Amino acid sequence: MLARIYRPAKNAMQSGKAKTKDWVLEFEPASARKPDPLMGWTTSSDMNGQIRLTFETRDEAVAYAQRHEIAFQLFEPKAPKRILKAYADNFAANRKQPWTH
Repeated sequence: MLARIYRPAKNAMQSGKAKTKDWVLEFEPASARKPDPLMGWTTSSDMNGQIRLTFETRDEAVAYAQRHEIAFQLFEPKAPKRILKAYADNFAANRKQPWTH
């Protein structure tokens, strides 16, 4: 029973950063998912796949895993690459390509 401790990335569909500050502990799937023959839905016999615990800090998540003797992998978040631009940069005189319609 191996767990992942990570900080979720920003949702690609929205510009906000809600729910990205907490740390998440999830279990790795123990068995592969398979389609249900009647309905076609994917099913799994692994009940730990439904567990998703959130913590305010990384240390709390690690302490929880150690206290309950859960083997875990810790994934550090990557810093987002920021490109700072202003609207006025579209009309700057030193542009590499001229701005025309």
